[in-house]
Amino acid sequence: MSGERQPGGTTIARVALDVPSDTLFDYRIGPGQRISPGDRVRVPLGRRTTVGVVLEVASESEVPEGRLRPITEVLADEARLPPDILALLRFCHRYYHHPIGQVVATALPAGTRRARPLRLQHRRRYFPTARLASTGVEAVPARQVVARRLALRLLSSGSLDEAEARRLSPRWAQAMARLLEQGLAECRTEPRRPRSASATARLLPLTEEQEAVASAIRTGLDRYHTWLLHGVTGSGKTEVYLHLIADVVNAGRQALMLVPEINLTPQLEERVGTCLPGASVVTLHSGLPEAERTQHWLLAATGHADIVLGTRLAVFTPLPRLGLVVVDEEHDPSFKQQEGLRYSARDLAVLRGHDRNVPVVLGSATPSLESYANALAGRYQRLTLTRRAHAEATLPQVRIVNMRSCAAGELLSAPLKAALRERLARGEQSLVYLNRRGYAPVLFCSGCGWTSGCRRCAAKLVLHATDQRLRCHHCGAETAIPARCPACGNADLLPLGHGTQRLEDALRAEFPQIRLLRVDSDTTRRRHAWQAMRHAIREGSIDVLVGTQMLAKGHDFSRLTLVGIVDPDAALFAADFRASERLFAQLMQVAGRAGRAQRPGEVILQTRFPDHPLYRALAAHSYDAFAQAALRERREAGFPPYVHQALLRTDGLRLEACLAFLGAAAHAASELKQARRGVTVFDPVPAALPRRKGLFHAQLLVQAPSREALQRFLDAWVPRLGLLSARRVRWSLDVDPLEF
Repeated sequence: MSGERQPGGTTIARVALDVPSDTLFDYRIGPGQRISPGDRVRVPLGRRTTVGVVLEVASESEVPEGRLRPITEVLADEARLPPDILALLRFCHRYYHHPIGQVVATALPAGTRRARPLRLQHRRRYFPTARLASTGVEAVPARQVVARRLALRLLSSGSLDEAEARRLSPRWAQAMARLLEQGLAECRTEPRRPRSASATARLLPLTEEQEAVASAIRTGLDRYHTWLLHGVTGSGKTEVYLHLIADVVNAGRQALMLVPEINLTPQLEERVGTCLPGASVVTLHSGLPEAERTQHWLLAATGHADIVLGTRLAVFTPLPRLGLVVVDEEHDPSFKQQEGLRYSARDLAVLRGHDRNVPVVLGSATPSLESYANALAGRYQRLTLTRRAHAEATLPQVRIVNMRSCAAGELLSAPLKAALRERLARGEQSLVYLNRRGYAPVLFCSGCGWTSGCRRCAAKLVLHATDQRLRCHHCGAETAIPARCPACGNADLLPLGHGTQRLEDALRAEFPQIRLLRVDSDTTRRRHAWQAMRHAIREGSIDVLVGTQMLAKGHDFSRLTLVGIVDPDAALFAADFRASERLFAQLMQVAGRAGRAQRPGEVILQTRFPDHPLYRALAAHSYDAFAQAALRERREAGFPPYVHQALLRTDGLRLEACLAFLGAAAHAASELKQARRGVTVFDPVPAALPRRKGLFHAQLLVQAPSREALQRFLDAWVPRLGLLSARRVRWSLDVDPLEF
């Protein structure tokens, strides 16, 4: 519908604002204002003005005309939100039951919330004219030395931008002005694009198995289909992605590739930049400065970027020429947002592919059980890569070491020490994996039993020996290490358990000359720290890596032939039914770092439960054995993917208030006889970590046999939640929760 003023009536814009309200706000469109859905506008809200997005244009409003306020300004952006993104945002509002204005605000980069037009940065590029091409440098007077230098570069390279010209001489501007006056050069403006790949770069050839997989997907590049690419670690899934992306870009379309970690994005950007000739690549993730992220978003939204690489938020990026969606490491929990709008980027990627009628590729060495079940049911088509891409590479041998025969508290078994010595003697690299940072999980008093608890959380302060601090990994609180027990005054305080810092000390004590690098969120906190570490690893200046799950995926180190896994047993007996799935994925991924080139790899897994089926499946490199057993257990227990869940979460200053609100919510659910049919509402309980960041947390689980039944119930229940008394209690709904 046109946004112009209509005869005999007032045209209304319905605007989504970043406020906790499920409604749109109606504003009057003023004379001369042309507005369409997807436009950003500045509007009055109370005594201030704010920026919102127009979702609808109508001729009538339920608000009396005298109370309608006019739109202050229509922001003249170079890109508005297109219909497919507006539809995606509306779906998120309905499915995740989150306020529509906050859904829109979450999906857009922070720069779009400012009351100024979004404009692409442009640059000048200079081209030789036909006159310069025919006469050559001799057309430039000899005394114009800088102008001659510029003319020579124009002829040799075909064009020149301002940055390149500036490097030739500080007097480039005056010299270029002369060339323009003489008709020897012409100037054009174009968007300031990101770095493009080298024109001489080429893709690596695919193996026979990779080519078979790529050919199968190519048959459906013109329509929607979801492919589950299940490839063992090192099988070259990324190469398959790059060939498919190249096909799409060469056909004049755009590709969206989602990755789970910010640290993987620069590495992948570098790889894409050396493999895809001339493709314009942008990255989108929270680590980018606001201005750069906004420019990258605009380049994608205006069609100037060919490839978008990003983390979960990139799934909302407008792409007018979208031709392919890839989700790498699709099993990774980081694709699920855990606060605010609790969306799954993987699920939304599949929805985008369906709505835009383009193929979606979900890739992983350890697919999520939900995706695996979808493949078994025929909703996704599963393609497999069973061999490593390198011709001489094989899957590593996995050796399980029984730690029951070792002394209590011993970190490194004799077989692991011996294997490390062998790699050091051969000049090969090793990785020792412990998914727990810090020195020790808790400080303990041997006299009275005091432990280092956090005052704001129901958790322990972790000992960080490097900087002599106790830190909470949940709220960030920290304090100095006490000289004596705060409870009894005993000076004998002992660290209990192990973290990466303690493991680092143990390795240095065992191998004094070792060149060791610890990689965890403590050592990679500084910007560009991980890139520098990666360079050192590839240069061969590191013998042993010690790290957490940051090292478990997406990295390819050709010299690394040994992986040692330390203390993985705790997750075997966690209350969360997804703990074993996450553990298997982590161990399979980290084991896959070994032996990815011509040198054979070995994995040594230290455990006190050597006969556990999970470890046996890992030793056999059999994801299918693990997944089929896990799915049988889930079906028998009534867990996802065979049921569908929503979790009502609360937090407040008193646990009693949280539980009282949840009790009222359960009572409201009991009154919905028709909508609740087939739906189970469980009793309210404290969260697994009942106190966090100074607030108490509780939850109520809702479970249904189908998505349709769950959504039918939530549609009736959520409006009632808003009517309940929630004094000093905040609540939120998590549909398809991953964490309990």
